[in-house]
Amino acid sequence: MLSRLEQITERIREQFDVLDVARETAYVASRQVIRASSVVIKGVHRGELDEARKGLEETRQLTQEMLAAVKDTPELRYGGFVSDAEKEYAEAAIVFASITGEPIPSPEELGIYPAAWLNGLAEVVGEYRRHVQDMIREANDGEAERFLAAMSDIYETIMSFDYPNAISLGLRGRSDAARGMVERTRGDMTTALRASRLEAKMRELQEKLG
Repeated sequence: MLSRLEQITERIREQFDVLDVARETAYVASRQVIRASSVVIKGVHRGELDEARKGLEETRQLTQEMLAAVKDTPELRYGGFVSDAEKEYAEAAIVFASITGEPIPSPEELGIYPAAWLNGLAEVVGEYRRHVQDMIREANDGEAERFLAAMSDIYETIMSFDYPNAISLGLRGRSDAARGMVERTRGDMTTALRASRLEAKMRELQEKLG
C-alpha cells in the first residue's frame, strides 16, 4: 500500500534541502540589506552624501546577492523577508535620490519586485516628514513646503493601488500610516508658518517703536 512512500518522501526531502540552503543564504543577506539601507538614510539626513552614496552601492550589491540566492526558488522569492529587504532598499534609494535632486529610481532600475518598491515608496513619507521637521527648525519654509507636497503626492499615489494584501504586500496599511503622517506634518507646517509670521510682525513693530 505504501510501496512508493520512501521514494516520494526522499525526493521531497531533497527539494526541502535546496530550499533550506537558499533560505539561510538569502536571510543573512536580507538582514545586511536592511542594516545597510538604514545607514544610507541616516547619512542622507546628516548631510553625509558621499558616504550615503557608497552605502547605497553596497546595499545594491547585497540585494543582488540576496535575490541570486532565491532565483530558482519561487517559494521564497516573493513576500516574506525577501520583500521586506527589497522594501528597505527601495526606501533608501528613493530618499537618497529625492533629497539629492536626482530622479527617483524605478523598480526595474533597482531590480526589485514592484510591490516591494511601492511599499518602500510608502515608507519614504516618514523620512520626508523628518526632513520637513529639519527644514522647519532651519526656517527653510520653501523646502519644507516642497517636501510636504511630495508627501501628499506619494500618499495619493499609493492609495490608488486598491488591491488585496496578497498582491500589494500590505500596502493598504502603509497608505493609512502615510495619511496620518501627512496630516500631522501639515499641522506642524501651519503652526510653524503662523509663528514665523507672528515673529515678523513683532520685529516690524519693534522697528517702528524703536
